[in-house]
Amino acid sequence: MSKMIEEFKKFAFKGNVLDMAVGVIIGSAFGKIVTSLVNDVIMPAIGMMLGKINFSELKYVISPATEETAEAAITYGNFIQSIVDFLIIAVSIFIFVKIISNIGKKKEQAAPPPAPPKPSAEEVLLTEIRDILKENR
Repeated sequence: MSKMIEEFKKFAFKGNVLDMAVGVIIGSAFGKIVTSLVNDVIMPAIGMMLGKINFSELKYVISPATEETAEAAITYGNFIQSIVDFLIIAVSIFIFVKIISNIGKKKEQAAPPPAPPKPSAEEVLLTEIRDILKENR
């Protein structure tokens, strides 16, 4: 049992796992911000441009509500909002990844290539001996 706990500690406290956990937390917070942006800013503006439509109320009623049953409806307005959420998140992540990859390319281009290693004293001596032998032939 203690071996399994040790293996779990090694796994859980690796840098990649911690980085991923931070990414998930930041991603969920970013998702909430984007959802608020879409629901509270973008969709009302689009709704006003399209004739004061409230997308959250768009639905196709399959069976109306009665005293005994609730309304059965397809709420395609919420689906449209989810699509807009997804598109904004996808574009944001694309731009972020593009910026990060450009920064990485600039760092690679800025660093000069390493100079080839100097030959050892033995190699220099052997090269001189070789050159002398070639001259004497």
